[in-house]
Amino acid sequence: MTNSILIDTTKCTGCERCVAACIDANKLDPHKADIDRAQTEDGLSSNRWANIQKVADDRFARKSCMHCLEPSCVSACLVGGITKTPEGPVVYDPTKCIGCRYCMLACPFHIPRYEWENAVPYMRKCDMCFERVQQGGKPACVDACPNGALVFGSRKELLQKAQEIVAANGSTYIPHVWGETEFGGTSVLYISDEDLSALGWPEPQTAAIPGLTEPLISKTPFIGLGVATCLLSVNWIVRRRMKLAGEIDNHEVERND
Repeated sequence: MTNSILIDTTKCTGCERCVAACIDANKLDPHKADIDRAQTEDGLSSNRWANIQKVADDRFARKSCMHCLEPSCVSACLVGGITKTPEGPVVYDPTKCIGCRYCMLACPFHIPRYEWENAVPYMRKCDMCFERVQQGGKPACVDACPNGALVFGSRKELLQKAQEIVAANGSTYIPHVWGETEFGGTSVLYISDEDLSALGWPEPQTAAIPGLTEPLISKTPFIGLGVATCLLSVNWIVRRRMKLAGEIDNHEVERND
């Protein structure tokens, strides 16, 4: 079963309890998180995996990893450091990461963040509290929301619920479920009475990004091998020329003697 989070922006008051719960559950630095919020455009950083953004005068929405059904970050990772789990969350394994940051470039939502301040940096992002989910629990943000703005469950059921809410309250909600089809669909869904472009959503499309990244990523090992071969060839040629030049110089010295 693919799990999902449904976010109803009409119920969000911007209290940020979900953000505080995320920081606490993942043992992030709350002081750095507050500093990073002021220094980054969307409030996200390696110390702050979720943020509440204002989408209208009195409307707020939580922004974090969308946990795409077909994640471009997964297709861009050369070493399998990011994987899409059957349970829904997209998770990261720092023991496999080589620091290429392809995942950051590939993500259409610009979510993954890098620990620039650390000598040995890793990529960081929300993992939908994967360990808690595996144990039958809910993500910390969902548990912390006092207004029911975040609901956790199977994607199929939440998508149906979202569609029913929108249909029954046509004068309140925009007739759209964000995340239903965008980029192949996401495991975080939104319903709202305000446009969510303030969250930095890309232009809606039905195609998933892996279709664009995989052709290049699949050729990366061969490209790397080709580049390495060229470098070795150049190195051999240069060393060979230097050796021949040295032999000629020695020969000239012997003749002069």
